[in-house]
Amino acid sequence: MSSYATTKWPSLRTVSAVTLALPIAVPIIAILLTFLTPSSEVWSHLRETVLSEYVLNTSLLLMWVGLFSVALGTGSAWIVAMWDFPCRKALVWALILPISAPAYVAAYAYADLTAYAGFLQSALRDLELVSGPLPSIRSLPGAGFVLSVTLYPYIYLFAYNAFREQSRGLNEAARTLGASKIRVFFRIALPHARPAIIGGLALVLMETAADFGVVDFFGLATLTNGIFRTWYAQGEHLAAMQLAGWLFLFVALLVIAEQIGRRGSHANPVSRNIASAPTRLVGIRGFFALCLASIPVVIGFIIPVCVLLVHAAETGDPMLGRQFSEYFLNSIAVATAASVCTVVCAIWLIYTIRTQPGARILKLSVRVATLGYAIPGMVLAVGLIGPLTSVDKWIADIASVYLDINIGLLLTGSIAVLIFVYLARFLTVAFNSCDGGMSRIHPNYDAAARSLGVAGTILLRRVHLPIMTPSILTALLLVFVDVIKELPATLILRPFNFETLVTRTYRLASDERIAEASTAALTIVLVGLIPAGLIAYQNFARKRHD
Repeated sequence: MSSYATTKWPSLRTVSAVTLALPIAVPIIAILLTFLTPSSEVWSHLRETVLSEYVLNTSLLLMWVGLFSVALGTGSAWIVAMWDFPCRKALVWALILPISAPAYVAAYAYADLTAYAGFLQSALRDLELVSGPLPSIRSLPGAGFVLSVTLYPYIYLFAYNAFREQSRGLNEAARTLGASKIRVFFRIALPHARPAIIGGLALVLMETAADFGVVDFFGLATLTNGIFRTWYAQGEHLAAMQLAGWLFLFVALLVIAEQIGRRGSHANPVSRNIASAPTRLVGIRGFFALCLASIPVVIGFIIPVCVLLVHAAETGDPMLGRQFSEYFLNSIAVATAASVCTVVCAIWLIYTIRTQPGARILKLSVRVATLGYAIPGMVLAVGLIGPLTSVDKWIADIASVYLDINIGLLLTGSIAVLIFVYLARFLTVAFNSCDGGMSRIHPNYDAAARSLGVAGTILLRRVHLPIMTPSILTALLLVFVDVIKELPATLILRPFNFETLVTRTYRLASDERIAEASTAALTIVLVGLIPAGLIAYQNFARKRHD
C-alpha cells in the first residue's frame, strides 16, 4: 500500500503542478507567437507612426520614476535608519503608507488639486503669487512624479533593512578616519546596500511598466495605453497582442537587469556585526530631519487622501447606497474567490516541491507559474483572450454539431476568466508568503508523521497547514488587496455590466468627475491600508521582538 502511494502520488502532483503553470505559459506563448505572424496593415501603420513614441515615452517614464523613487526611498531610509529624532518611530511606519494608495488614485487627486480651477492654483492667484496657469501635471514628468511618490516604499523597505543591518564597525572605522556622515553614506553604506536597493527598484520599474491608470488619465502615449487603445478603440486584437509583446520584452529586460545588478553582493567584512545605533538629533537639527524625512509620506499619501476626503465629504458618489454596495460586494466577491484559489494553488505547489525536490519538470513548472507578478496584468489579459476565444469557439462548434445547441461563448467575459488571470498575476505573492511558512517546518516533522502512518494530503492537512496558518493568512490578505486594486486586467476581462470599485473609480475619473470618484477611490485606499500595516509589522515590529 505504501509503495503504491509512493509510486502514484508523485506523478499526479507533478501533473497538477505543470497544469498550474498554464495560466502564465498560455498568454506568454500566445503573445510571443505574434512576433512570428505576418504583419497586418494596422500593425505596419502602428510601427511606422506611433510605436517609436510608445517605446520612447515608456523608456523616459521608467528613467524618471527610477531616479526619483530611488532618491525618495533611499534618502528617507538613510535618515530614519541613521538618526534618532522626535517622532522617528512613527515615521518609520508611516513611510510605508503610500503603498496602500494605487498610483491612479493619487493621479486623480493631484490632477484635481493642481488644475487651473483647483485649490492650489486658486490659492496662489488669490495670494498674487502667480498670474497665469501653472504647467499641467498631465505630462510625462507629472506621471513620473505620481508613480514615484506612490511606489518609493518598495525601495524604502529594502534600503532601510539594508542600512539597519550594516555593521557598526564599518561606520565607526570610517568615522575614526575622519569621514563625515555624507562620505560614509556614499562610500560605505550605499555600495553595501546596492543589491537591496536594486531589488526594490526592479519592483518599482515593473509596476511602472505595467501601469495603465496614470498614463491613461494623463493621456500619455505609452505601451500600456497603446495596447488599450488598439484593443478597444480600433478593435485590432492582433496588433494589440503585438504591442503587448513589446511590453513583455521591456519587463523581461528589467528582470535580467535586476539579476545582473544584484551580482557582487557581499556581507560586511568585519567580525563585530552589530547594527549601527542611530545618532540622536535634538533641537532644530531634529526638527529639520523630521521635516525632510516626512516629505515622501506627505506628498505620497497625506495630500492625495486629504483631497479625496474633502471631495467625499462635499460631493461623493451619487450612487452611494444600494448601488455602491453592489460595486463594493462585487470587488469583495472576486477578490475573495481569487485569493482563495491563488493561495490553494500556491500551497499545493509548495507541498509538491517539498515531497519531490528532485523533479526537474516540477521545478521548471513552478518557475514558470511564479513569473506572473513580473508580467503586467494587461499583457496577461490580452494574451489570454486569443486562446480563450478559440477554446470557446471549439466548444460552441461541438455543441452545435452534436447537440444542436447554440451556447455562445461560455468562458470569454466570465467571472471565471477574471479569476483565472488574477491567479496568474498574483500566484507569486501567495507562493512567496506560503513558502516562507513551509520553510520553517523542519523535515523531522514529516518523518515523525510518516512513522505514525500519516502521509499524502493528510500530512499536509494535519501537520503543515496548522503551522503555516499565519503565512497563509498573510498570503490571503496580500492577494486580496492586490486584486482589489488591479485595474487593466479587470477593465479588459470583466463581464458586461459588471462594476467593481476600480472600474467605478476609473469610469468616473475618465469623465473628469473626480469628486464623485472620491468615494470609491477612498474605499480602495482604506482596504490597501491592511497590507501596508501588515508589511510594516513584519519588517519593523517583529524584528524588534526577535
